[in-house]
Amino acid sequence: MTNSAVVSAALAAGALLAFSGSDAQSQDKKWYPFPVEEHLSPFDIGSPIQEVTYAPIEKADKKWNICVSFPHMKDAYWLAVDYGVSEEAKDLGVAMHLVEAGGYTNLSKQISQIENCASNGAQAVVIGAISLDGLNQTVKRLQEKNIPVIDLVNGISSKDIAAKSLVSFETMGYRAGEYIAKLHAKDSPETEVAWFPGPPGAGWVEAGNKGFNEAIKDSALKVVATKYGDTGKEVQLKLVEDTLQANPNIKYIVGTSPTTEAAVQLLRERNLSDKIKVLAYYFTPGVYEDIKAGRVMAAPTDSAVVQGRIAIDQAVRILEGRDFLKHVGPKIYVINKSNINSFDYASSLAPADWKPVFTVN
Repeated sequence: MTNSAVVSAALAAGALLAFSGSDAQSQDKKWYPFPVEEHLSPFDIGSPIQEVTYAPIEKADKKWNICVSFPHMKDAYWLAVDYGVSEEAKDLGVAMHLVEAGGYTNLSKQISQIENCASNGAQAVVIGAISLDGLNQTVKRLQEKNIPVIDLVNGISSKDIAAKSLVSFETMGYRAGEYIAKLHAKDSPETEVAWFPGPPGAGWVEAGNKGFNEAIKDSALKVVATKYGDTGKEVQLKLVEDTLQANPNIKYIVGTSPTTEAAVQLLRERNLSDKIKVLAYYFTPGVYEDIKAGRVMAAPTDSAVVQGRIAIDQAVRILEGRDFLKHVGPKIYVINKSNINSFDYASSLAPADWKPVFTVN
C-alpha cells in the first residue's frame, strides 16, 4: 500500500459527503481521491475490510498493451464500466483493446476472445467474467505466461488472478433487500416479492441472491418467484410478464437494472404502478431517471465507472512492479429520491452522450 494508492483513511467519509453530482457536472474534474474498501485478506470477499481512499498513478512508465474482456455491452451498466476503463487508459497513457462476448450464455466466446488477446500481445488482461468458475483454466494459462489478470466487477474464483477491482454483490443484494425489509417488520402482514437476480451461474448473481435473501429473512417479505435470465431487456420483460401472470398479489419487483426498466414500462401499461413498487439492486442511467421520476424506489450503487478505472490502474501498477491494492472496491451506498440530485454522477454513470469505446491507442 503506497501513499499514491491510499491518501488517508480519514478522508473516506468526507469524500462521500463531498459528492456533488448530476449529469450536468463537469466530467473533467479528477475522479479521485475516492472512498473504497480494501479487503485485508485478498480474494476472500468475507474478510475484514478497511476504508481507505484511492488515487491512481499519474502516468504509466511506458505504453503497456492491456486487453479488457466484458460479458456484453448490451446495457448501460457495462457502458459505464467501459467509460471507466477507456478514460483511465487515456489518462495513464496506455493502449487498451476491449472485446465483448455478446451475452452471459457465451462463455466459450469470451474464453476465445481472451486467448486471442494473449496471442496478439496483451501484457495484462482485465476480465468482467461471464462465469465464476468457467474462466479458471484460462486465467491459469495467462498466469503461466506472466500475463496478470485483473478480476473486474463480476468475480472469478481462481486464485491465479493478480488483483480484484470489485464490490461484494452480496452486499449489493443485501442493501436492496434491507431497504424494503425495513418497511415490513416481521409481525406485519405478509408481503409478496418477485426477485430477478440476473443470469444463472454468474458469480455476482449468486452473491446478490444470497445477500438479498439474507436481508429479508426476518421481515414480513416473502419471495414468491425467483427468476433468472440474461440481462437483456427483452429477456427480462418476458420474465416479468410471466411472473405477474402467475403471481397477481406481488407488491414488489426487485432485480437487475433491465428488470426494473422492463417492469416500469409493463406496470404503466397495465395501470399497476400504484400497486407494485420497483427496486433495482444496481445502478444505471435508466434507474437514475426512474428514481428521479418516482418510478423506482431506490438502488445501491457500486460506482461502476470507478471500478473500471481502478482495474486499469491496478494492471499498470502490477506491470511496473509498483505497490498496489490487491482486492479493493468502491464503498457501496444507496441512492433514492433524497440524494438523487447530490451523488457523484460521474463515478457511477457514463456521460449521457457517451458512445462505446473499444480501442485506446
